[in-house]
Order: sequence, then structure tokens, then C-alpha cells
Amino acid sequence: MNRRSFLQLSASATGLFALRPLLAADEAPAPQQKGASFLLASDTHYLANKENPAEMDETSRDINARLIEWLNKLPGTEIPAEAGGGRVEGVQGVIHSGDLIDTGDKQGDVHVAMQKTEWSAFNADWGLNGGDGKLKLPVREVWGNHDGPQGRGVVIDGLRERNTKRKDVNVSANGMHFSWDWNGVHFVNVGLTVGARKDVERPRRYASLESLDFLKQDLAERVGDSGRPVVITHHIDVARYCAPLAPELVTKNEWDYSDVAAYHEVLTKYRIAAILYGHTHVRKIFPWDGTTPKFTKDAPPVKGIAVFNTDNSAHFKSDTQAVMYFTVTDKEVIAREFATPDAWMTGAWTPEVWRFPIA
Repeated sequence: MNRRSFLQLSASATGLFALRPLLAADEAPAPQQKGASFLLASDTHYLANKENPAEMDETSRDINARLIEWLNKLPGTEIPAEAGGGRVEGVQGVIHSGDLIDTGDKQGDVHVAMQKTEWSAFNADWGLNGGDGKLKLPVREVWGNHDGPQGRGVVIDGLRERNTKRKDVNVSANGMHFSWDWNGVHFVNVGLTVGARKDVERPRRYASLESLDFLKQDLAERVGDSGRPVVITHHIDVARYCAPLAPELVTKNEWDYSDVAAYHEVLTKYRIAAILYGHTHVRKIFPWDGTTPKFTKDAPPVKGIAVFNTDNSAHFKSDTQAVMYFTVTDKEVIAREFATPDAWMTGAWTPEVWRFPIA
């Protein structure tokens, strides 16, 4: 399935299979629960002006600035009953699931100059540990295909430097992946995709920079048999890449299906509260059992890991954007969405709430 077909199917399927864990608006609002609380953003696509690469594109600059304002305002605010009720409490930080900038997948002197401008603007807005940029909260980001699909470039170098300055994180030997704990929940950021398994030698479209090895080691050493909930973030979606393909086709895919299978196998040994990613520019929420999800009205219920494919948060080509708010307890993950129809001139809670028990 190509990206265009996937987006069309995702839009038409909303409200069917993917929303079965939904708490209906006419039910009693959920009581506020203690646990790790955080916001999720994705696909900000900071864009510089190609005619003057030292300057930001005005639309991209302004929409990202308004996003930061909303992220700063949301903590402490009331959530309406139709979105589950309660307050945005105890927010420990923001996770960004990639495509921080827009031109990191392009080459040439002009685009390299644009990347430097875009990366500088991202750092100025988002900061790192909270309060060292315009964002008042710590941020934990991964890179996307628009940041450095082959594992090199301005953003990749910048992320390695940022990872040396993060507080209270465990960083991989190559400086690109990291994990941390928020209030008893373990978080792992593993970049663009999770891979690559050593027993499959075919080339991959995107560089995973040994994220599968890091994930295995980190979970074994820092979670083990403790039963602690785990949240994992990467950029590329799993939904389209679970099924085997002919050799001449699989190398064109963004994520090798054999790596997806190895990724899921690792996760089955732990209590995974949620998988978070962006990339598709559409919200999709579903339980994943390692196979290709069936987004049809008559699809049978499936048990699996709660997957949250969030919408873009500040893309310069779209007025509709969103972020998500999560609470992860020892027993369940609760998610709500805060969205805008007008490029963050206004914002409101989506009248839905998603709750998944942690197996």
C-alpha cells in the first residue's frame, strides 16, 4: 500500500476498528490518575527560505512559534468531560517523534544551508532540558526521514551533541538512542526505525544506526523482569510494514519487514504501555499484535500493544495540526488529543479519550 492510499484508508477508518478502546462522550469522565504524564508532538518540519537560506520560511516560523505557545499553556488547564475530564497535570516533558526539520533528506549547498537555519530555529524554540529555549518543558526527540534518512548530516550531528547534554538519560554507544525514567515508567527513543537484525543482510532504505541492539540491551538491563511499563518512540509507522515482500520490493520499503518482526519479538517479553510515532500526518490509534492491522468495519477485535500514530504538529503545508497528552499508570495508558483547524490560531480538545490496559 502506498502512502497516499494509506492516508485515504486511515481517514476513512477513523471511528471503526482503531477507536474500539474509546470512552464515549456520554460516559462519566475518567478520574485523574497518577503516573507518568507527558505531551507528544511530531512532524514540525522547520523550513528555511530557499531563496534566502539564512532565513526561516515565514509560515513555518509562525506556526511553530504558536505550537510552542500552546505546549507551554496546556499544563494545568482543564480537560472537558467529552475528552475524559480532569486536568493536564504533572507533565514531565514533551516527546517529539521526528521530522524536526524539513530538508535534512536533501543534498547540495543550498539545502545544507537551509538545514543549518532550520536546525538553529528548532533548538531556539524547543531548547533541551526545559527553560533553555522557548519551550518551558524538557524535550525528548527522535529523528525522522526528513532529518537524516541515511544517519548523517546537520541534524544527526546536532542530536549527538544534544544527547551529551541531556539530564538523567542512558545514551547508546553511538550517541543516537537513549532511554530514561519518568515516575516509574521507562521510556526508550530509538530513532527513525528499529533495526537492523544481523541475520538479514539485504540493504535497508533508511539507516537504523543499531537501534534494535540498543533496545534489546536497554530493556534487558534497565527493565528486566521488573514489570515496569515501557513507552517506545520512533518515527516510521509499523502498520504498513509487517507483511513479507518479494526481495526486489522490500528494499524500497521504509522499514524492512524482517526488522519489524524482530522488533515485535523483543517487545513481547515486556509490559509495553505504548508505541509512539508520527510520519503519516494522520492520527491512527490501534492495538498491534505484530501483524498488519485490518482497518475495516468487520475486522475482529485484536489484542496487542497500544500504538499511537499522531498527526503532524506544525507542518507548513497544513492548517490542521495536533498534539497528544498521555498518562501512563501501572495498569493502563490514557491518551487525549489537542488539535487545531487553523494552524494553532485556536486549539481545542478532540471529544474522545483512548484507554488501553497494559497487558
